[in-house]
Amino acid sequence: MGKNRKKLGTKDNCDTGGWEIVYSGFVLILLCFFVMLCAFSSVQEAKIFRFVRSFVEALSIFPGGLKFESGNAVLKVSEDIVEADSELASMFNDLQELTNELGISDRVQLDASDQELEMTLTDDVLFRLGVAEISPEGIILLRKIGELMDKSSLSLRVEGHTDNLPIHTEKYPSNWELSTARAVNVVRYLMKAYKIAPGRLTAAGYGEFQPLLPNDTPEHRAKNRRVKLVFLEKEEEEEEGGNEH
Repeated sequence: MGKNRKKLGTKDNCDTGGWEIVYSGFVLILLCFFVMLCAFSSVQEAKIFRFVRSFVEALSIFPGGLKFESGNAVLKVSEDIVEADSELASMFNDLQELTNELGISDRVQLDASDQELEMTLTDDVLFRLGVAEISPEGIILLRKIGELMDKSSLSLRVEGHTDNLPIHTEKYPSNWELSTARAVNVVRYLMKAYKIAPGRLTAAGYGEFQPLLPNDTPEHRAKNRRVKLVFLEKEEEEEEGGNEH
């Protein structure tokens, strides 16, 4: 009987030891998670959300979807989290503060990776419908951006985009001319008003040929009418090619 009890006790010890290994592994994973969060503490909140989303998806912590954040909006995925001490990260901070200060954050989208920073503006931020002359509201924004560019060594590519509604005017025979003229006017303003070196500035017009959404509703067409400011490290800009002017 004593032997039987000893065998039973030994078996129980073997059976109950497994949960300790599982628990230890889980604690190590949580430790790594919080170490990473601390390392990213100086990075933008949006970037931390992206990291958390990737972590949650990898471990499937929340079944049925991601539930750690309220709302239905999904942040655009960036290739990498921006280095906190980089020029791009500094510009991201400055532009975020600027859009909040001017009350246009609902019409501006900022997306960043370790290679570039994109600032996408609805076209009414800088221009009136169907024209390429910068609006008074747009001048206010470009003044601030010019001041930031003056303190930075980043290059800037300005992209003009339109919807697919045809335009046939003497000045703008097509959307391609309109989108290009808008990009050129932004570049010309920054170059003349703030003496930004021409080698740091590029203008590109894409017309209606790179839509974000199908041009099937007024709301979608409004999304497609946009101006994109792409801030790049100098070496990245020099590698860009294509239909740039």
